[in-house]
Amino acid sequence: MRRSQRARIAEYAARAVTGAAAVLVIATALGVLGYLVVRGIGAIDLRFLTQPPSSTGNGGGIGPAIVGTFYLVVGTAFFALPIGLGAGIYLAEYAPRNTATRMIRLAIANMAGVPSIVYGLFGLAVFVILARFKTSLLSGSLTLACLTLPVVITSTEEALRQVPRDLRQASLALGASRLRTVVRVVLPAAAPGIVTGSILGLSRAAGETAPILFTAAAFSARRLPTSPLSPVMALPYHLYVMATQVPNPSTRVIWGTALVLVGGVSIVNILAAGWRSARRKRIRW
Repeated sequence: MRRSQRARIAEYAARAVTGAAAVLVIATALGVLGYLVVRGIGAIDLRFLTQPPSSTGNGGGIGPAIVGTFYLVVGTAFFALPIGLGAGIYLAEYAPRNTATRMIRLAIANMAGVPSIVYGLFGLAVFVILARFKTSLLSGSLTLACLTLPVVITSTEEALRQVPRDLRQASLALGASRLRTVVRVVLPAAAPGIVTGSILGLSRAAGETAPILFTAAAFSARRLPTSPLSPVMALPYHLYVMATQVPNPSTRVIWGTALVLVGGVSIVNILAAGWRSARRKRIRW
């Protein structure tokens, strides 16, 4: 068999394997989403989405949990995005290539691999007890920000590194400063990748239970939080307690809550993917 024939066979085999893997991933995702829709769609109505829970969670709705999850995500973005974007820009554009920089990148990679329950214990020790923020929206947002930072930093750095160096050199040759080049040339070109990574990090934060278990979550709250130091309900924690702690739980509430959580995250990811695709079509290099 000739070398060219072996190369074609290897190419076809690689396409078949990778195509099958892609189909499997898509089918699994659609299967999970479809199962949630079938089991949970019956619970979705205006009352379920707006009213507070009752009867130990087996009645009423999940309105405060939806709002609490939204508050936690906004608080996480408030703390994580400025720090993560700044750190990613520094590592990609300004950091020297030395041992210290490599150690920083290694530390960020290690942070990404830390289990979420450890972040929860860290938040309990630092924000709840040491800083005396108590179990609150602020403590939960800070803890989730620590969890999200590695994703934001890494995605920002990688997106910036994908921008061709010719764009930087052309801007500098025209007399622009390095800061102006980064802000006006590099960041707009890297925006699709940065936004995608940030959305993925925040989506993970929205679905985490362990970090807010010790720092922010309340199982039942008739009112919305009145300050950053108030505890909040959250969809993942509400789902966890309903599935594991409540005697004779309502499957209607469990699957409805799961559908709202997964559906909300999916909608945000789809919108971000659409925006990213539109932006990339406008970028030429």
